Amino acid sequence: MANHKSALKRIRSSEAKRVVNRYKHKTTRNAIKKLRELTDKKEAENMFPSVASMIDRLAKKNIIHANKAANLKSGLAKHVASL
Repeated sequence: MANHKSALKRIRSSEAKRVVNRYKHKTTRNAIKKLRELTDKKEAENMFPSVASMIDRLAKKNIIHANKAANLKSGLAKHVASL
């Protein structure tokens, strides 16, 4: 157990951030899966900007690496274009 007040606070805040980050990451992963399963081009084109925005937000908050975000968006763009 931590001995300092600041360490106890860090433990609490880290846990709160971890829960929020897990939620955001899982929600984005589900949206990516949903987009990859789409077969209708029109629907995929409508959904792509919102998914790309979610990915960008994860990268901005350092939940995922910027290069991973770029790779995900590139792959999704290719998928949407190939429909």
